Amino acid sequence: MMQNYASKAIKAAAAAVLIAGVLSGCGKTDGDNQATAQTQKADPVSATFYVYDTVATIKIYDEKATEQNIDEIRDLLGKIDLELSRTNPDSDLYKVNAASGREAVKVSQGTFDVVKKALEYSEATNGLLDPTIGPLINLWDIGHEDAKVPNKDELEKARKLTDYRKVEMDESAMTIKLEEPGMVLDLGSIGKGYAADQVSLYLQKHDLTSALINLGGSSIIAVGGKPGGADWNVGLQDPDKNRGSQLGTLKINNETIDSSGVYERYFMQGGVRYHHILDPRTGYPTQNGLMSITIVSDNATDADALSTAAFVMGLKDGMAYIEKQKGVEAFFVMDDNKIYATSGLKDRINLTSDVYSMADGQQ
Repeated sequence: MMQNYASKAIKAAAAAVLIAGVLSGCGKTDGDNQATAQTQKADPVSATFYVYDTVATIKIYDEKATEQNIDEIRDLLGKIDLELSRTNPDSDLYKVNAASGREAVKVSQGTFDVVKKALEYSEATNGLLDPTIGPLINLWDIGHEDAKVPNKDELEKARKLTDYRKVEMDESAMTIKLEEPGMVLDLGSIGKGYAADQVSLYLQKHDLTSALINLGGSSIIAVGGKPGGADWNVGLQDPDKNRGSQLGTLKINNETIDSSGVYERYFMQGGVRYHHILDPRTGYPTQNGLMSITIVSDNATDADALSTAAFVMGLKDGMAYIEKQKGVEAFFVMDDNKIYATSGLKDRINLTSDVYSMADGQQ
């Protein structure tokens, strides 16, 4: 019997739970932060809506915030949907995929920049993060009712179409072409982070200094601190339980946090969990003992890409790779319930679950 563990309704509810239950409330303003409190408020201007194939929740605590800001952010994310959505027939990405093997497609500057960034990560990770992984994603169809383990012939055909080196980009013409028929770009490993960064830039441009941005429950940006200036206390997802269950907390201020894990989308078949983080080298879900990885950075686009790439790398190589990235930290949750954190993060994690423990030497 096969069980599938992701639908739009479930993901929408999960994202709402994450915001309501995991990100701590604002609380009272500290007396030492009265100047900051004058421009911030406890009750945010907020909205939750479905855009770019995910649930977006925006909460702005700055007193200058209005419903117009929310409307403009909704429009901004709608514009990104018209650039990066795989399922919107009017989007740049949809048109590029539809023209694979035939012709180059003119795209917006935003679309061009995101694809270029994704390809840069492909080069840097030797293809472990590959935005042309779409054929494999389509084949597995994880997160939908038809998800199943594909046969080897289908898998090999889709794997051969996964090759970032066959994406042609012409910056002067602002076009993108996929060389082989059947190639499919998928920006799921970077797109939500990019969208979150664009919302953050909007808030900065409008001098809105206290906000929470949540896209899909996995890409979260804390713009500034809480009203009063204190850090946000963010719950860390327990990868062995449903969205909203915590293994601990982490304080962040003007930072982004991005997570990838086996709990997000998967199906069970023959007693085996098949999750959505695919290894481009094999075509199968990554199996390396990792349950989840969380990246902490000041850039959501990078954090989104790095959480996927480091997951596929595994603990040893992923840890070494993250340690080399300036301004980036991470922690890895293993299937033996041990947690490994990079040097700048291990002392910031507050474990609240007795099930998990820091690995030896990381207490």
